[in-house]
Amino acid sequence: MLYRFKSKTTSDLIILEPTARRILEIIGKTPDAKGIILVAQMPEAIDRIEKAIAKEKAGRLVAMPNNDGNEKEAPLGLSQRARPFVDVLGRCHHAGCDLVWGV
Repeated sequence: MLYRFKSKTTSDLIILEPTARRILEIIGKTPDAKGIILVAQMPEAIDRIEKAIAKEKAGRLVAMPNNDGNEKEAPLGLSQRARPFVDVLGRCHHAGCDLVWGV
């Protein structure tokens, strides 16, 4: 399943279900098929995501050794996956419009 986030001020943002569910749970929203993030809720939502990213980064190794002894890039984390969502929230908040999904 995909989550499609819509607002009057941004292009649609499509996120795969596991990532969208995680983000919605971080910001205290139930990952239902439909929902809304009100303008007044956006600063706290952004703050919660930023804190979750910082917590993940603190507990994560940046480089992981390969079997051949070389280093490889760490898999994508919340920072990379949630950044577009944070950007959309910031733009919606600045423009004063809500963000919805499933409608």
